[in-house]
Amino acid sequence: MIRSLWTGTTGMNAQQVNLDVIANNLANVSTTGFKKSRADFQDLMYQIARVPGSPTSTDTESPTGVQIGLGVRPAAVQKLFTQGDLIQTGNALDIAIEGAGFLQVELPSGETAYTRAGALKRDSDGRVTTSDGYPITPGITIPDATREETITISETGVVSGIIGDDSNSTEFGTFEIVSFTNNGGLLAVGKNLFRDTDSSGTPQAGTPGDDGYGSLLQNFLEGSNVNIVEEMATLISTQRAYEINSKTIQTSDEMMQTTNNMV
Repeated sequence: MIRSLWTGTTGMNAQQVNLDVIANNLANVSTTGFKKSRADFQDLMYQIARVPGSPTSTDTESPTGVQIGLGVRPAAVQKLFTQGDLIQTGNALDIAIEGAGFLQVELPSGETAYTRAGALKRDSDGRVTTSDGYPITPGITIPDATREETITISETGVVSGIIGDDSNSTEFGTFEIVSFTNNGGLLAVGKNLFRDTDSSGTPQAGTPGDDGYGSLLQNFLEGSNVNIVEEMATLISTQRAYEINSKTIQTSDEMMQTTNNMV
């Protein structure tokens, strides 16, 4: 019965992790470019009282053996990079990546991070930045005199606009996006940013719209890919699983109490 106590405990701990993941997904249901997570679990080692195939007589063998599991543990919490809904905003510097790829962001440390949140801004120098003021790389600067209603961003990432009273459009720069062999291996660092790791592979830069790279949509943002109905259903299932595991502990305790009372 002691074994069942600890097995039930591992089940409660696992469901708590699952609940934490679901809570984070739901908290970010309105976060631009957010990618939901999913908790994966695996069973723990087994106590083998009888090995499958071990002889039970001179002419017979055990077909299944006796294998008693010792519970469960979290194996991974994986980011799922499915496409989020595209939301039209009408803002000239809002862009969404339709397809694969990430924008590159220069951090204050000089290192590079990656994002799919395209709610971009201009700083006091005219540089195109994230909401935290981190500049997009390669750098794009839009002059102060540029008429905002004339700023265009093509599907291939070319940024242009009309400066002052000019009659012709001026090109200011081009967005570049990168892809990874394993998006799930990216390190989430908050602020809608990811860092590359050995597991993600090295970033491969390319032009939006090229083979293997998504295209850019101006005046749109990519919403969170969290499905509220799906998360709520999983939340209910997680709650019930937690209750069942707590019931296992309670039942084991009652059985131990019964045994103690017999002494």
